[in-house]
Amino acid sequence: MYTIELNMFYTSTIAVLVLLLGSFVKNRIYLLEKFCIPVPVVGGIIFTIITLLGYVTKTFMIEFDFVLSDFFMLVFYTSIGFTASIPLLKKAGKAAIVFLILSSFMVILQNAWGIIGSLIIGVDPLVGIATASIPMTGGHGTSAAFAPDLVKLGLDTATTITLSSATFGLVAGALIGGPVGKFLIEKKSITKTASTDGNIIDFESSMENELTIKGFTESSYLMLISIGLGTVLSKLLSMSGLNFPASVGGMLASAAILNLNNDSNRFHIHHSELELMGNISLSIFLAMSMMKLKLWELAELATPMLMLLFGQVLLMALFSIFFTFRLMGRDYDASIIAAGHCGFGLGAVPTAMANMDTLSEKYGYSPKAFFLVPLIGSLFINVVNSFVITIAMNIAASL
Repeated sequence: MYTIELNMFYTSTIAVLVLLLGSFVKNRIYLLEKFCIPVPVVGGIIFTIITLLGYVTKTFMIEFDFVLSDFFMLVFYTSIGFTASIPLLKKAGKAAIVFLILSSFMVILQNAWGIIGSLIIGVDPLVGIATASIPMTGGHGTSAAFAPDLVKLGLDTATTITLSSATFGLVAGALIGGPVGKFLIEKKSITKTASTDGNIIDFESSMENELTIKGFTESSYLMLISIGLGTVLSKLLSMSGLNFPASVGGMLASAAILNLNNDSNRFHIHHSELELMGNISLSIFLAMSMMKLKLWELAELATPMLMLLFGQVLLMALFSIFFTFRLMGRDYDASIIAAGHCGFGLGAVPTAMANMDTLSEKYGYSPKAFFLVPLIGSLFINVVNSFVITIAMNIAASL
């Protein structure tokens, strides 16, 4: 078998080519757009099929240098911390707090099922964690970020399991969100009238600014400082005996800078520049993570994985009906929010938005749902999820 060895520069080039391939293919296949499959995943799956052919035919294998992968991961997670504004959450009102608590509880249940389910079917509890809130609520970004930590704890196939589960979750979230919302609206005889809550604000506009060269310069400096501080925080937290990923430290550092600055207003934080840096880094990081996939590793774990994943889908559907819908008001808005929760609870916020769009076209627009779901799903739940995952990983590793 011929081995192709690529250094970090060639590896980065291949990652960009994977992104370009994914964009080309996604723009031409309707189903990929419909299910909101990320560009890095589309290109990455094609690339992993190529590497699988090399493995099966025993003709070639590729060895990459992923030294830059951690850097791109830290930039992405640190950028998330700059969105965790406590004053914004307070301004959003009681409904946002309730939905954040519900989403956080769902994250705990996902990991609980991952551990309990794996013990029932007789597999490593770390496999259960790899199919729980890491790929479900977290999606591909969180999957790629936490997989190396699962590997350190002893799950060698973590990258393949988490990323495959995240892709499964995207499709599942898109498939069940609409039916759940339809059931709640029609079977519960909900009056199809959305509320006009006075607390509804355009949080996206509040975090937008004009892109400037100065903004990129200052944001780059702030990003690197936050990553450095976050690395120190992660090491300090690890002294507790628990395994704390560097991504948690990066989020903590940037969130602290953001919220302390809200009180002092000592310097301007360029949210648009930071978000753009985070999005670019996420795309490259995900492409690199998909390139690590070894599909042949799923052969022995296929059945246990599917059992655990279908359990997650059932859990999400029941939770959204019996908890999200009821505690968010038992009204039309709550029905749309429940459908959105299915989307980001199993896949990602774009899936949630697609679910709510579909229902809105048939039954009517819900400003409250389109405000709360992206606010919690794209900003705050990622921070909560990271802490819950850290605890769950350490519990699973001790079993």
